[in-house]
Amino acid sequence: MKFDDEPIPGYSLPILPGHVSPGRLERVLRAGKFAVTTEISPPDSADPEEVLKRAAVFDGYVDAINATDGSGAHCHMSSVGVCSLLTRVGYATVLQISCRDRNRIAIQGEILGAAAMGACNLLCLTGDGVQAGDHPEAKPVFDLDSMSLLSIARTMRDESRFQSGRSLDLPPRIFLGAAENPFVPPIDWRAQRLAKKVQAGAQFIQTQYCYDIPRLKQFMKQVADLGLLEGPNRVFILVGVGPLASANAALWIRDNVPGVHIPDAVIERLRGAANQKAEGRRLCVDLIHQIREIPGVSGVHVMAYRQEESVADIIETSGVLEGRVPWFPGRDTPTVTQRNQAS
Repeated sequence: MKFDDEPIPGYSLPILPGHVSPGRLERVLRAGKFAVTTEISPPDSADPEEVLKRAAVFDGYVDAINATDGSGAHCHMSSVGVCSLLTRVGYATVLQISCRDRNRIAIQGEILGAAAMGACNLLCLTGDGVQAGDHPEAKPVFDLDSMSLLSIARTMRDESRFQSGRSLDLPPRIFLGAAENPFVPPIDWRAQRLAKKVQAGAQFIQTQYCYDIPRLKQFMKQVADLGLLEGPNRVFILVGVGPLASANAALWIRDNVPGVHIPDAVIERLRGAANQKAEGRRLCVDLIHQIREIPGVSGVHVMAYRQEESVADIIETSGVLEGRVPWFPGRDTPTVTQRNQAS
């Protein structure tokens, strides 16, 4: 089975048995491959070429690209806009929806619109508070939270109806995801919280940055004990990683970015390096190697804010793709017949 060379995902593509979407990310995960995802910082611009330029640095190295949705409560191009532009040329995307800015009417409409334009993956987020961003005077909505959003999206997909009960003519064919943070208190309850998200509909998870392998191992054992890594409730967990530019940058992130846990040992490793930026990338590669060996981990989500050009080198050096080259726009586009044969 081939799963990394289809062009734009959409309603003309087949869904394999046991899948809910025609997207490449789900195919990679269900085929047992170690998946690699990343995220694009949407531009402060209406220029489509800027989006394509930012995505191109990931060509051939990632299985899907997240388009953030007002991350940090700052204004940028919308996630649905970025996903539309990227799917148009063949990238696999992860649509992010934050509950902060829209009510359930707008969100359900956005899910349908994004699915119609080819978005096959949805990451459901509660969202950061408006006080953190560039419009602290904005009125937050929070009509839903991530779990209720997951439940509504699953109802739309599996029962072909809106939350109101009104039927859908054609449901969205989407693979549902959520975020989790195993690295901050209450540590002992993080796996149970993940279980609730799975119960609500989450099929894949992307975690916060991981710089603490022992805590990750503890979390994954708890997840396994809850029976979430096998059977009908199986969830695919992609662990967040990213390069640190310096010891001072790591300290600033730890002190100022909520939810990011960076142990002292990591900061000391960076501080002792002659080239701290290069050491930060080596650290990221080392973490990927260790994460890959943990039972139950299905991949990594590489977040390299303002270091996006480093992602290809990090993935290449880590060797986690094992020679696999994810599809990118420069590759030949197979015909519908070839796609069906490959499936």
